[in-house]
Amino acid sequence: MKKHFFGLALAAIMLAGSIRANAWGSTGHRVTAEIASFYLTAKAKLGVSKIIGKESLAMIANWPDFIKSDTTGQYNHTSSWHYLDFPGHISRQEFDRLLKETKGENLYSQTLAMIKELKTASTTPARKRFALAFLVHMIGDMHQPLHVGRDEDMGGNKVQLSWFDRPTNLHKVWDEYLIDFQQYSYTEYTNILTRVVTPADVKTMQSGGIPDWMYQSHILSDKVYDGSPNGAKLSYRYNYVFVNDLNNQLLKGGLRLAKVLNDIYR
Repeated sequence: MKKHFFGLALAAIMLAGSIRANAWGSTGHRVTAEIASFYLTAKAKLGVSKIIGKESLAMIANWPDFIKSDTTGQYNHTSSWHYLDFPGHISRQEFDRLLKETKGENLYSQTLAMIKELKTASTTPARKRFALAFLVHMIGDMHQPLHVGRDEDMGGNKVQLSWFDRPTNLHKVWDEYLIDFQQYSYTEYTNILTRVVTPADVKTMQSGGIPDWMYQSHILSDKVYDGSPNGAKLSYRYNYVFVNDLNNQLLKGGLRLAKVLNDIYR
């Protein structure tokens, strides 16, 4: 019974609405998770399979968003785990200072916490499943630039604009619309992004650590904000300008998730 609970719970709530905590939408998170699965070591594959059995990383990648529809309140404390905001156009030194001084549970602190839980032998199977799902999801989150965006506009949620004449906000454009515009399934998207990746590319993209990756995403958020003013009418030109950034972030997220999991199960 226990081994089926996660899947049943996921299926029951997968129609949850979009809120700030979502990132990349369902497709984007599955892309990063699927990419990661292609780059796991044998030890990492075994470690993951002991937690989720025959389920794939892509199957569990969106669970931390789906549980937002839970009415018991047991997951309310995880809302702040999906993002960490910063002022715009800050230096790396200032970024590191703010990252160090930030209090409470957030994208950075809880990514480290989930890694620690997965490394701890005494962590229960249920808790490891929880930790793995959140780790997969949060590594994806930190590569959606507006999840390390600005507090004053709630990561772009208050930046009102239009996407092909449809009123929306900047955060939702990057969560869903820009990815959906590519018109790929997550498996098609994964194959397209990984087809041309060289071993040298993998090494470069996997270099550094979580603070480095978050700062890179934050730098990209500055570009996104600068190119997406309030009231802008976004369409084909916007996709042309940002599609390479979008694809690179999805690819980096997947490759870096693989690195984190490979390090956990060395």
